[in-house]
Amino acid sequence: MGRLEAIWVKRAHGGPMDSVPRVHIGERGLAGSADNNPYRPVTLIEQEVWTRLMTAVGGTAAPSERRANLMVSGFPLSDTRGRILQIGAVQLIVRGETRPCEQMEDLVPGLQAAMREQWGGGAYAKVLVPGDIAVGDAVSWLDPLAK
Repeated sequence: MGRLEAIWVKRAHGGPMDSVPRVHIGERGLAGSADNNPYRPVTLIEQEVWTRLMTAVGGTAAPSERRANLMVSGFPLSDTRGRILQIGAVQLIVRGETRPCEQMEDLVPGLQAAMREQWGGGAYAKVLVPGDIAVGDAVSWLDPLAK
């Protein structure tokens, strides 16, 4: 079982990522987010992976700079396409890997390439069951035996 460590909402396209303690997630993503995208409504990163990446490239960027919506810990996201996860009252289905863009290279030289391995850029998911989540919520798979 994992834990929800952070929630970020983007007020405007290209704008800063605002840290919030709780949020409602609807079918199109996080309430108040400029990126309510039906294809990729929620993006996730792993705290442990971000820490490993920063060590590998000698960077000190904050995880919010990844521009993902949710950061989890103790919960691997690699190769989880099609799996259903539960965060608080919300259920998400992982649709794929979030590929790193050139903004990551601008952030820390070498980061974009480092993120391309083993789902280092995190995952994106579609909302199956909307609801409210809060930092500290448990994160778990609903399909523990599925691959």
